[in-house]
Amino acid sequence: MVMANGNALAGRIETATFAGGCFWCIEAAFDETQGVESAVSGYMGGDKGSAHYKEVSRGKSGHKEVVQVRYDSSEVSYEALLDIFWHSIDPTDAGGQFADRGSQYKTAIYYHSLTQQVKAQASKEAMASHFTRSIVTEILRAEPFHKAEPDHQNYYKTCPIPYSRYKKGSGREDFIKNTWGEDKPVVKIERNKPVSKKALKELLTPEQYAVTQECGTEPPFKNAYWDNTEEGIYVDIVSGEVLFSSKDKFASKSGWPSFTKPINKSEIVEVEDRKRGMRRTEVRSQGADSHLGHVFNDGPGPDGLRYCINSASLRFIPKADLEKEGYSEYQNL
Repeated sequence: MVMANGNALAGRIETATFAGGCFWCIEAAFDETQGVESAVSGYMGGDKGSAHYKEVSRGKSGHKEVVQVRYDSSEVSYEALLDIFWHSIDPTDAGGQFADRGSQYKTAIYYHSLTQQVKAQASKEAMASHFTRSIVTEILRAEPFHKAEPDHQNYYKTCPIPYSRYKKGSGREDFIKNTWGEDKPVVKIERNKPVSKKALKELLTPEQYAVTQECGTEPPFKNAYWDNTEEGIYVDIVSGEVLFSSKDKFASKSGWPSFTKPINKSEIVEVEDRKRGMRRTEVRSQGADSHLGHVFNDGPGPDGLRYCINSASLRFIPKADLEKEGYSEYQNL
């Protein structure tokens, strides 16, 4: 069921990435959480186009050990994943994590969308009340992810005895018990909570805010994507949810990006709009509830539709960047 305000549950697989020292322990923290499809150990943040354990573990590549989590946002919220992360690390350690020292073991939250960035920052600020020392965990934009070697995947399952010895011997296990006691993270099965208007106003441009949050309209022919012909996908500027493909984009001569259809109809909410003395069909995103534009019955496609969308509501991801941006499954589009 789709509701006009975009708050209906809609299963959607999203990506979250966390650096918390040795990836064995962080992977184990997420792997058996309800709603988590996969937790994969790997590397992120270096300057090279590839990463290998021997090089990363010596701090020679600039990468951090990370775990990339794929999760169903209708079953587990991003806030819940953040809570699990904070309960698994020492966020005040600026030199690494426990027995592992060096920049490759420093903590970080890599965000994949504006929504994740806002929520990560809010959770970091909330964590300050739990510690006497400053929280040094960085919040960084996600970069290309490199999957770690097979022997590092599911290490807590394949090598449970050495894993347990490592977690205990490194000091992580005692730190978690001494810091949190029985206060374990509460994993809520819910749709992600909306980002506050105040936070969005600080991170969006004035035009992006006016369009997405106040149902504004940008000028025709004076926006980023009206004449963009590059191959790629268009995602919600706020949430990063996938909306449109260049394959379905056409030159409508309207001055705004126009598409014959969305990539996934379930990510789009259509509602009647009678503002300004007109009767139109407004288009909003399902997850972030962003105003996108309107849909008309004068398109060239088989359904005769024209999705007239504001560039200010969108972020374009070129085909060459899909993998590093976490959208590799859309390369076939």
